[in-house]
Amino acid sequence: MRPLLFVVALITLSLVGCDRNAAPASGSPKIYRHGLDGAPGSLDPARADNDYAAVVVRGIFDTLYRYKYLSRPHELVPNLAADFPEVSRDGLSVVIRLRADVYFADDPAFPGGRGRAVTAHDVVYSMARHFDPTTRSRGAWLWRDRIAGLEAGSVMDGELATEVGLEALDEHTVRVRLERPFPQFTHTLTTAVSAIVPREAVDYYGPEFGINPVGSGPFRLVSLDETRAVLVPNARFDRGAVDIVAEGYSDTIHGEYGLKAIDGRIYPFIDRLEIHFITEPSVRWSSLMAPDGVDGILVPQDRAGRLLGDTGEIELPSEMARRFRGRRVPEAGFEYYGFNMANPAIGHHPDEERNRANRELRCAMREAFDWEERNRTFFDGMGEVFPGVIPPLLASWDPSLAGHSTTHDPSGARRRLEENEWTEETLPKLTFGIEATLQQRQMFEQVRGWMQVVGIPSSHLEPKILPTFSEYLRAIANHELDIFLLGWTFTYPDAQYSLQLFYGPNAAPGANSFNYRSADFDRLYERASSLSSGPERTGLYRQMNQMVIDDCVIIGSLSRTRLHLWKRNVALFPDRDLGSGFFLHFVDLIEPES
Repeated sequence: MRPLLFVVALITLSLVGCDRNAAPASGSPKIYRHGLDGAPGSLDPARADNDYAAVVVRGIFDTLYRYKYLSRPHELVPNLAADFPEVSRDGLSVVIRLRADVYFADDPAFPGGRGRAVTAHDVVYSMARHFDPTTRSRGAWLWRDRIAGLEAGSVMDGELATEVGLEALDEHTVRVRLERPFPQFTHTLTTAVSAIVPREAVDYYGPEFGINPVGSGPFRLVSLDETRAVLVPNARFDRGAVDIVAEGYSDTIHGEYGLKAIDGRIYPFIDRLEIHFITEPSVRWSSLMAPDGVDGILVPQDRAGRLLGDTGEIELPSEMARRFRGRRVPEAGFEYYGFNMANPAIGHHPDEERNRANRELRCAMREAFDWEERNRTFFDGMGEVFPGVIPPLLASWDPSLAGHSTTHDPSGARRRLEENEWTEETLPKLTFGIEATLQQRQMFEQVRGWMQVVGIPSSHLEPKILPTFSEYLRAIANHELDIFLLGWTFTYPDAQYSLQLFYGPNAAPGANSFNYRSADFDRLYERASSLSSGPERTGLYRQMNQMVIDDCVIIGSLSRTRLHLWKRNVALFPDRDLGSGFFLHFVDLIEPES
């Protein structure tokens, strides 16, 4: 292992007092500053299973496939891969051919500091290391029980310890053997956790690879601390000129965003990308308003409603309209409260009667929760409340569920508690996880107030405040929290991506943060995973969703409305959904129209 390295950028800037809403003077560096509402815990792709990490990781690393920049609905396109996979008739063999012109960024990890070409061996290594216990991967669930022989313990010290279905046929060809057909496989290869890494860098930096990332993406990291990541262009990166029509450009949809300025040019276009981690909503907003602050943000929910007109579309006040552009988009995801089902005081219990009583307690807490009030208080009423974990934006959403299980029913909650003999003496004391932000504290007090109304004393919800999001996730993985608030953003547009949150083998520290166990659910999940899109798969998805609702595993859910705001001299089409952060590849500073 090498000592901790933070390479200091060789760019000296003097920006104090400068209004960067103007186009940069000729010859001055182009700098874009993005305000992100959280900080990544690690920039190792194997641990980049949240939005904050994905936004930064996608700028540094490459994935085999990606989604087109502008096409909606999102459309798959090869990235590191030279073409789409060649899949056998039985769906069990997948061959992927790579581009031969892709190189890792220069780094001391390589001989002579010169980045080498990306090969099929890197793809095999990057996927396999998720199953090496030393990696502490949070992305192994993508391929567990799907790639033949690839499971916990099948990889040790980066080497394939058993016969697995990953093989480099030559320098630029990978073959993957699947246990059963997996139609979503190509979509998994767009995720940040699937990004390709060089073994030399992982070995060179050891546990500190997460703060010294080395990839083949358009940028390379030059500095990182708790407040920001600073990236500059990767000199080895060359994907040719941008074809905005091929990326899905439409004058009607995209004409107002200044994107024609990037057509036919080689990207990245900026000299420096700064991603500022600003967790407090008011601070993030103030930074955008300041002349020398960030250039673009996801608008805090408590301000977003003020920027929308009666039709729900963006209507900026005249002064703001001269300075900013905006985009409104429904969230491709949702937020929810989860229960730790591994705690027998609230979750699974070996005694059948107590197990039933625990379920009734969870259901009572769900009925005590008022999602419509939460929506009004913290989201300006712009969120969409729905039951379960399949949001209405997906084709597999079941419209018959509209209004079911999200109704605020304190009388019903009190009745459940009384009928199951839950009293102040018998109710368990539960640890409630809170991120160290003002908004999260306010949300906790709101929940505690609702619970008091139905007879759950405030003393029975004990807050545990975690200073960072990464520590919050670590506490969940270590079973330290009984109730926790999380958001889940779809990385590919299929309900399987949210239903896997409840698959038993994915239990914490995997994606199943609830530690939910149901043999029936697992059987349905495994069956659905092998099916192509169609009525049978949709039926299984809806059946699993209903099981999650009936077992009261979560208090959910709410899909938020995303409102992006950025300065008018910036050409971009921002997104925080599928391919989160990919838009930063194409950001440019332009001369704003008068």
